[in-house]
Amino acid sequence: MIPAVPGVLTAAQVRRTAESIAAIQDAEGGVPWPEGHIDAWNHVECLMAMTAAGLREPARKGYSWLVRHQRPDGSWPMKLKDGVAVEAGGESNHAAYVAVGVWHDLLVTGEEDFARQMWPMVALALDYVVGLQTRRGEIVWERDAHGVPASYALLTGCSSTYHGLRCGVALAERLGDPRPEWELAADHLGHVLREHPEAFADKSRFSMDWYYPVLGGALRGPTAHQRIDEEWDVFVTPELGILCVSDQPWVTGAESCELVLALDALGDRNRALNLFADMQHLRHEDGSYWTGWQFVNEKHFPNERSAYTAAAVILAADALSGTTGGSAVFRDAGAYTADRAPLGCGCARMARR
Repeated sequence: MIPAVPGVLTAAQVRRTAESIAAIQDAEGGVPWPEGHIDAWNHVECLMAMTAAGLREPARKGYSWLVRHQRPDGSWPMKLKDGVAVEAGGESNHAAYVAVGVWHDLLVTGEEDFARQMWPMVALALDYVVGLQTRRGEIVWERDAHGVPASYALLTGCSSTYHGLRCGVALAERLGDPRPEWELAADHLGHVLREHPEAFADKSRFSMDWYYPVLGGALRGPTAHQRIDEEWDVFVTPELGILCVSDQPWVTGAESCELVLALDALGDRNRALNLFADMQHLRHEDGSYWTGWQFVNEKHFPNERSAYTAAAVILAADALSGTTGGSAVFRDAGAYTADRAPLGCGCARMARR
């Protein structure tokens, strides 16, 4: 079955959105940004969306792309264009997200053999991630082209990385190859995300820094609800979506749908459904989605449609409808979090960088 949200999107519309992603996939399987480059994080998000919408073949082609372009240290270049690295540093959250993608594929398809094929890639990637963890527990955002770790960590990136580590732990258990070092790394990272805001560079003008600790699963319960409520009026623009950054009149579709996923994870269904309906003004007639809308100038900004926006729409539709076995991959990210004893990260997507 294909996800559908009654009164908002039909299954046929969701399928058409997935087909808009597949339509821009290159011959090798990469899913590019509108500017033409590919990064592993947004690429994986697009593969997850195509998997949820039943486009298994292009999604699997995309996973083969990841295998081919993974470097010996477990990372991917920050940006690849025509198979060539145009930014050679390796981001920690990019590497971590492949674990979310492979775990999601297994949840949706039940095909354990494929997960086992991807396991060496996931293991190498998460070992790269853990190698960038500081003694306090945060994970710095990149290792540069010369192999030097960054001097700081990012809240959005680390929140996504936390999710990746948790999915990696679940996948390792499922495949019979437990990785307790990843679980320990996730415990330390979760503690820092919850208790040490000073560990992260200030990117608070980006909406992603607001909701990503919830989306990634590090925050749940009353603390998470409080976090969302405190800045709701700062970032949410009624009937349009959420702001990319707090100081510009610009709503963006991917961030709006990610907040839908975060709200769904908290059981805040009414606000999630309303927000999902509100952002549909960004839908193009071919099923793709405009990246954003500048509501003072009343123009699409940037003047582009992006696969990662389409992907976020599909994943939000699946979460709201509970259609596939992977529909709770963000909701369940918090199942590992509650009451654990502390053990002492283009548009707003730049909040991860």
